[in-house]
Amino acid sequence: MSTSDSATLHFPDGRSVIVPTGLFINGQFVRGKAGKQFDVINPTNEKRICSVHEALEEDVDIAVEAARKAFDTVWKTTASTERGKLLSKLANMMEEHLDTLAAIEALDNGKAFSMAKMDVGLSLECIRYYAGWADKIHGKTMDTNAGQFAYTRHEPIGVCGQIIPWNFPLLMFSWKLGPALATGNTVILKTAEQTPLSALYMATLIQKVGIPPGVVNVLSGYGKTAGAAIASHMKIDKVAFTGSTLVGRSIMKAAASSNLKKVTLELGGKSPNIVFDDADIEQAVAWCNFGIYFNHGQCCCAGSRIYVQEGIYDKFVEAFKARVAKNVVGDPFKEDTFQGPQVSQLQFTRIMDYIKSGKEEGAKIELGGERHGKEGYFIQPTIFSNVKPDMKIMQEEIFGPVCAIAKFKDEADVLQKAHDTIYGLAAAIHTKDLARAINVSNALQAGTVWVNCYNMLSHQVPFGGYKQSGFGRELGKYAISNYTNIKAVNINLGIEMQ
Repeated sequence: MSTSDSATLHFPDGRSVIVPTGLFINGQFVRGKAGKQFDVINPTNEKRICSVHEALEEDVDIAVEAARKAFDTVWKTTASTERGKLLSKLANMMEEHLDTLAAIEALDNGKAFSMAKMDVGLSLECIRYYAGWADKIHGKTMDTNAGQFAYTRHEPIGVCGQIIPWNFPLLMFSWKLGPALATGNTVILKTAEQTPLSALYMATLIQKVGIPPGVVNVLSGYGKTAGAAIASHMKIDKVAFTGSTLVGRSIMKAAASSNLKKVTLELGGKSPNIVFDDADIEQAVAWCNFGIYFNHGQCCCAGSRIYVQEGIYDKFVEAFKARVAKNVVGDPFKEDTFQGPQVSQLQFTRIMDYIKSGKEEGAKIELGGERHGKEGYFIQPTIFSNVKPDMKIMQEEIFGPVCAIAKFKDEADVLQKAHDTIYGLAAAIHTKDLARAINVSNALQAGTVWVNCYNMLSHQVPFGGYKQSGFGRELGKYAISNYTNIKAVNINLGIEMQ
């Protein structure tokens, strides 16, 4: 590729970095076969950052062939200890480039640079965690009878398509890549069209650490073209997707109607954040604030439905409003910024439409509800009260800095309200009563329940949803099972057929 197939990104502190803009296929950056490109927009000022090459169906085909060859000839037979070493090297390389990766995330995603640094730290630790798993994927032996020896093998599935969202580009890159590579699979990873740049930079690090060509292929492209081609490809053995429930349905249909490839889906949420009368109000307010406004509300597990017990409702609302008013909305590269812009014009418009709907349906604006500033996709942190269960803002995933507060009477009442949604990704409880915390946690229909905290994720702990929030689990030991086939081997030690 020529120098025109890279972009120099400039950051507010005067630093700059060169990022390739091609498709990363078979260990090299190449142009898309159709020669198409699309623009990447800075959500802070609505200006073009650069253009990247767009992957279409024929590019997916080329990437699949590269991944298949790498799987058959190199990666599945690479010693597990060697796979672990390469993943460890990648994590170390990410640590060396931490500030650069964070700056890229802040530039094309709009998240605060301080938060982006946290994301990079969590991402590299995830890769490092799965490096440790690479040589610990064991089968079992079974005592069946004296004349038979039986054992199981956990074998890589093969070529895996991975489609990641724009809200946590690098973190989702790592969540997907780590377990897939540790177990011996090869990967075609499609980034979100809004945020392709950190993954392209990661591809340069993958080159440097010596991961064999074709093991990881990174494609920039749109869901309706490249994503659809991955989901329906006859030579892709498994697809993993993080994103909306609507798109998850289409991926599942495509996987079923093609080669019945394995599917894992981490989808939407409308998570309840429950505050009981006996909670530490100051801490509950702080965690509820973090639960919804972290990452600008662009978080699948965001605590967007806050249920407060009647005895402290008024006190909580006033304290919550005061705390949220302190959130600094602005330039992601300023030190005190907590909330940057929404990722795109489309997302900005969608969120503002939900705010309009809340107003029209009779919910009360306690705070915010308007655009912030005149440039960029900024929205004021917004709090609705007087919200009824059937309102759109209470039922649908907004994916922005908007929450709804409602009262509840007792445990039975709040569980009924919490479950009044198609989703079941996450939930939280704030209480000083240990028995209540455990009983309500066990009763909630959610894949993750936080007690006296929110958004506390760790690479050791599984993450995924109930109901229409998807199936399969990311992270921890549980993610390993998503990327292996289990083979049973039965050996006759001398039993003769009569």
